Amino acid sequence: MKTFSHLLMATCIFACASIMPVNAAPKTAAEKAEIETIIREYLLANPSLLREMADRLETEDKQAEEALRNKALLTFKDEVFKTATDPFVGSKTPDVTIVEFMDYNCGWCKKSMREISSLIETDKNIKVIFKDFPIFGEHSEYAAKAALAAGKQGKYWELHQVLLAHDGQVTTDVVNQLAEAQGLDMKKLAADIGSKEIGERIAANMQLAKNLAINGTPAFVVDAKVHGGYLPLAEMHAAIAEVRENGCKMC
Repeated sequence: MKTFSHLLMATCIFACASIMPVNAAPKTAAEKAEIETIIREYLLANPSLLREMADRLETEDKQAEEALRNKALLTFKDEVFKTATDPFVGSKTPDVTIVEFMDYNCGWCKKSMREISSLIETDKNIKVIFKDFPIFGEHSEYAAKAALAAGKQGKYWELHQVLLAHDGQVTTDVVNQLAEAQGLDMKKLAADIGSKEIGERIAANMQLAKNLAINGTPAFVVDAKVHGGYLPLAEMHAAIAEVRENGCKMC
């Protein structure tokens, strides 16, 4: 949403336009002061204009962001849905694919884990792809790299689940403890975490998120639509049903 100063400026312009003749402009300090007084009195008499303007600006921002994302999805749909190295759970031949951008230190991502687990347990035609998107600092980046490295040992999903189930910050030490508890080869894990390949995969996810105007976690891509923020299970089901009804355009 726009800042209050931007909002007030826009409202003042609206107010001026409604009470001043076209092409009129203050020529003296006295005229300027008079206009400022008129604007102030107008706003005080019509305070609901601020709320109306705020709602309109927020709607326009959302529409612009959605249009940008839709255009970007068309451009980057293969990177979103068809990156062969992306970890996933669910069906290998799905009729609907969901892509989640997530961070292991994101509280809403932890909550979304319950929704994802329930979804893949009850719907056998769903595929969920994970885009590790570490935006909360070095510990998150380490966790993301560790999860991808665990995938090289066939245990991405196992580590993914316990990292998101952890109560509290997922630090480097926590990651190592949980990885060891999952029976991972820690020497191989460390080597893979530091590998160029894993680093490039994280960088690619970060760039893709930027291209899609995703700046927070979680974010879900369901066919041709990006859902920013936590998506309750009922809304996930509704989004999936819509794709099944209209046909998958991208996934």
